[in-house]
Amino acid sequence: MSKAGALDLASGVGGKIDKTEVLSAVEKYEKYHVCYGGEEEARKSNYTDMVNKYYDLVTSFYEYGWGESFHFAPRWKGESLRESIKRHEHFLALQLGLKPGQKVLDVGCGIGGPLREIARFSLASITGLNNNEYQITRGKELNRIVGVDKTCNFVKADFMKLPFPENSFDAVYAIEATCHAPDAYGCYKEIYRVLKPGQCFAAYEWCMTDAFDTNNQEHQKIKAEIEIGDGLPDIRLTGKCLEALKQAGFEVIWENDLAVDSPQSWYLPLDKSRISFSSFRLTAVGRFITKNMVKALEFVGLAPPGSQRVQDFLEKAAEGLVEGGKREIFTPMYFFLARKPLSESQ
Repeated sequence: MSKAGALDLASGVGGKIDKTEVLSAVEKYEKYHVCYGGEEEARKSNYTDMVNKYYDLVTSFYEYGWGESFHFAPRWKGESLRESIKRHEHFLALQLGLKPGQKVLDVGCGIGGPLREIARFSLASITGLNNNEYQITRGKELNRIVGVDKTCNFVKADFMKLPFPENSFDAVYAIEATCHAPDAYGCYKEIYRVLKPGQCFAAYEWCMTDAFDTNNQEHQKIKAEIEIGDGLPDIRLTGKCLEALKQAGFEVIWENDLAVDSPQSWYLPLDKSRISFSSFRLTAVGRFITKNMVKALEFVGLAPPGSQRVQDFLEKAAEGLVEGGKREIFTPMYFFLARKPLSESQ
């Protein structure tokens, strides 16, 4: 059901940003990042503006190349990217033990691809939280098309300030989303507040692994490429996420980097040395065609000025992700399942 055509990609670049202001938005976004002299503290203090600009600029590119679910997944041999993504979402639902009718919160839901898949798989009622108006508009349209609009909805809000009463949800999950938070503890504490006692929070987090060396310039370059290409204020170490969870009050049931035991590397869809017909648009040839198509669409005025610049920093991100994966210094699937105690004294 995703937008699939070149004209849809062109018309979607910039999201809710006025098309005449896309280039200016790109320039402002780039200035937040290390590659352009930006500082981590500026990214953290302005994370709402930075992340909103990022998703306005890139959502149509994501949907064009990736589909409705903007995340990675461990892969079995012979499994397509789409199949692995669905299995990854089902795994999360099973870990949370989701049941029909439960009230569930998806923190940082994108355009709602995982929300729709998990809702149909579990029959739970899911609220998608997102701070980007363009993505919510797309999500509502797609919910209506597949028929989950009666049981699933979207709320526009910041996940650092959740607009829900205490003990509102039977389960909470986040898929490669809370990495955008400027402070993991603050984000997890809000999730803890709205989760019912005795219930669970599960997530896939983007993290630097223990193999990451802060004194290694090549490692820092890879980290910076991922940050600019994916709208991140910083990328935390896995241990920092675990520490923040416990500090927020959660009991950690289990945690593991699922990339470690994946039969096929998670970054394969972006690896230029790989050929795939099922996810052709992500291959080197597919990306080359997209790059030149965007250039042509911008030249004739069908895509707004600045579209090529967006494609360029997404390409930089892809290169950083592949290198980070190959060197095992980065993972997009540090998984944890954590429980809110039945009482504060537990």
